[in-house]
Amino acid sequence: MKISLAGNPNSGKTTLFNALTGKLERVGNWAGVTISKKEAPLKKELSGSYGEMTVVDLPGAYSMSPFTLEETITRDYVKSENPDVILNVVDATNLNRSLFFTTQLLELGIPVVVALNKSDLNNSKKLTIDAPQLSQLLGCPVVETTASDARSESLSALLAKAAEVKGQSQNAPFTQKYTEITDAESVQAFDAERFAFVKQLVAKIETRQVSSAEQTIHDKVDTVLAHKWFGLPIFAVIMWAVFSISQTHVGPLFADTLVGWIDSFYAMVQGAMGEDVSPLLSALLLDGIIGGVGAVVGFLPLIMVLFFLLALLEDSGYMARVAVIMDRFFKKVGLSGKSIIPMIIGTGCAIPGIMATRTIQNERQRRTTAMLTPFMPCGAKLPVIALFAGVFFQDAAWVGTSMYFAGIGLIILGALLIVRITGEKSTRSFFILELPEYRVPSLKLALNSTFSRGKAFVIKAGTIILLCNAAVQIMQTFTWQFDIVAEGAESTSILAGLASPFAFVLIPLGFGVWQLAAAAITGFIAKENVVGTLAVVYGITNFIDTEELALVSGSADVATVMGLSSVAALAYLVFNLFTPPCFAAIGAMNAELENKKWLLGGISLQLGIAYVAAFAIYQGGTLATTGALGDGFVYGLVVCVALIGFLFSLLRKGAVKEQQKLGLSLQ
Repeated sequence: MKISLAGNPNSGKTTLFNALTGKLERVGNWAGVTISKKEAPLKKELSGSYGEMTVVDLPGAYSMSPFTLEETITRDYVKSENPDVILNVVDATNLNRSLFFTTQLLELGIPVVVALNKSDLNNSKKLTIDAPQLSQLLGCPVVETTASDARSESLSALLAKAAEVKGQSQNAPFTQKYTEITDAESVQAFDAERFAFVKQLVAKIETRQVSSAEQTIHDKVDTVLAHKWFGLPIFAVIMWAVFSISQTHVGPLFADTLVGWIDSFYAMVQGAMGEDVSPLLSALLLDGIIGGVGAVVGFLPLIMVLFFLLALLEDSGYMARVAVIMDRFFKKVGLSGKSIIPMIIGTGCAIPGIMATRTIQNERQRRTTAMLTPFMPCGAKLPVIALFAGVFFQDAAWVGTSMYFAGIGLIILGALLIVRITGEKSTRSFFILELPEYRVPSLKLALNSTFSRGKAFVIKAGTIILLCNAAVQIMQTFTWQFDIVAEGAESTSILAGLASPFAFVLIPLGFGVWQLAAAAITGFIAKENVVGTLAVVYGITNFIDTEELALVSGSADVATVMGLSSVAALAYLVFNLFTPPCFAAIGAMNAELENKKWLLGGISLQLGIAYVAAFAIYQGGTLATTGALGDGFVYGLVVCVALIGFLFSLLRKGAVKEQQKLGLSLQ
């Protein structure tokens, strides 16, 4: 038996999907989070006597006449895949809008069960719904549900009704199906009749003591948090608090404990190996694998605290307000209002963020958003932020916050560049966003989301990062003649030989040494590798304990670790955060851009902006602090100009070629 979950955005479909299947799919209270169907078997605790049952979560839709890609996916699935039953998830607090879609689903000839979701909120709203009468008027079962409570008895009742109606016919409220109407005027007229029917139906079964037209406490809060001028500073303060708690106060408390365990494990393995073990094997196992991977894993508590706080913000309904705040800025630079959603999703991981761009209708805006989404600091970049904030800036919360807003600033700059380069005039775009009510976030959902992301981080550390660090250790151990590198002659290693040409190009940025260049290169595989590679090349297993860092560097001033000034460290951080993302994210860009020139242009844009930004920070910061420009200013300026020129040429040619295909002339 196959049942599909269909309903409006923000009705609780994915929450219900997780409750029925035991999955931990991303839940967001705005449209665009679910961009493709998700399918999973019913979890064993609920299967009972229903036999094998598959649950399909469909993207949110307001109508069977699609306006967005999400609605097209839902329409095509229910019409072509023929599910046995449709569970229509309806927001019980907003029947006037939700039931329009319900009446269309009832006309498909597929059994429908209405899940009257969020029923637990009705009491607080002084709202009562006559579910039995609604069932009678619609001609299908109606079950009141609370999807956020996975133990709710309503879930079993919902499944029982789904099994009961399988194969049965239902009487639709209308005799004329929407699929039989062809011309636009008839569709508009029939939709008006449908809305009128829904309005009359709701008047019969719903009793409200508070008018929906009255301004609620949520509306009053929105006048401040979503204010066009105050909203952005408030968002900055909130993000500063998030980074302060995770990186400065709570996170380090757990990190110290974890790092202590890693150090103890390192010492235990070192003792067990003894002194007769091969130096190569000892270096590979202790420094390359345990030391390198341990240096990355040591930041896991800071990352998990940050993910937990962001999950609370998301579940509270605040992140949807952030989308509203940023909408007005993004539209001014030629992006769609929908560009905000992929970028918010991208703070967890760039890959689903890039994939979410497929909800944008305009081809140029979709591609631009896919190119710019990786500028948002994702989970893989957080260890790099935590490392440099701790070592060079005394765990200052402004470092993480500024990197977050630097990402937004570079997105706006990148969008302006692309519009200017391609010559495309800004097009008017419509961004329909339903603002959910503020609510107390679920600690359970936040913990589930946090541990799910933490698990993915550990798996990545134990696979990709482990292999990369092992390779780095081997390349650092041997010369090109495959002799073991002599102590103090690390510059003769294979790793130094490979990284040195890149290091030369990085001199104008303040970090032109092969060790730092090697870490930046491995960051293209996975951004966490920046931390792991630095641990290997400098022989540091503990980046959390700054006293140990000072001891290893031979200086009481930890700012001299790795030979970087604070200005150069900030430039290095910016460079690693905004260069092209990991290979997997580049693969996602390739799939969404569907054009090799745009892919190459996107990678060039990311690399060029990162280089220019790091150059400006280092040279400008050095001039401000010392009164003189940094090393390599002239040829660094030449590289910046060359990168910008190449980018303009590449995207310009791509835009001209595209417009020629469409028979258009470039303005």
